[in-house]
Amino acid sequence: MNSGTIKPKTAEQIEAMAASGRVLAGALNEIEATVKPGVTTGELNEIAESYIRDHGGIPSFLGVPAADPGVKPFPGAICASVNDAIVHGIPGSAELQEGDIIGLDCGVILDGWHSDSARTLAVGEIGPDASRLLDVTRAALDEAICASVAGGHIGDIGAAVQKLVEDAGLTIVRRFVGHGIGRTMHESPQVPNFGRPGGGSVLVAGTTLAIEPMVNIGSAGVVFDNDGWTARTDDGSLSAHFEHTVAVTDAGPRVLTEVA
Repeated sequence: MNSGTIKPKTAEQIEAMAASGRVLAGALNEIEATVKPGVTTGELNEIAESYIRDHGGIPSFLGVPAADPGVKPFPGAICASVNDAIVHGIPGSAELQEGDIIGLDCGVILDGWHSDSARTLAVGEIGPDASRLLDVTRAALDEAICASVAGGHIGDIGAAVQKLVEDAGLTIVRRFVGHGIGRTMHESPQVPNFGRPGGGSVLVAGTTLAIEPMVNIGSAGVVFDNDGWTARTDDGSLSAHFEHTVAVTDAGPRVLTEVA
């Protein structure tokens, strides 16, 4: 896979991205506090959009055009992906149920700089398989962040995710990958969640990446709903998604999508 050309950011630009990331993290914290049985995904969307706009940001997912010209632009500020939905679930009238898991993905533009982050949450009490899926996927993101060091390679990030996930007996979604991020949501390089150590572009200080493992309990296959956006596991198994925007610095990786 072609990793693309990395365009490093200055220290000042990274600080601007961190400001965007703090707004995003705050929005995700607000909706996480609201997740419970009976809440609709549309209500979560409204909370996120209001928080982002109240803090001077723009919800970057809202109105994004689809790759297929026959599909309407994305209608939400968040992607709300429940249970077997991998990513790009459209928020609406669906009510969360006890035992569900929900992947919440959101992006913010602040002063022209993008941030992108996701987390998958339990709705009430969830089963042991679902709990393990969340733990493994979260740990895979942590491993990927640790591998995001100056002098390393894009392939080191994917290899770290792949080893942890496959050693746990779970499956990596290969259809979707992470990406560079900055003045636009999707920049080079692509950041797969699989690969070989030492492969791909060299990571230099100032590299900013959206790293986002997507992990399934069952098949890695993907099918799409009729809405043209929602991607699901082809066997109906549960899927989890965690993501942070990360800067590679001379002092080590820095997560930019945190409140502080």
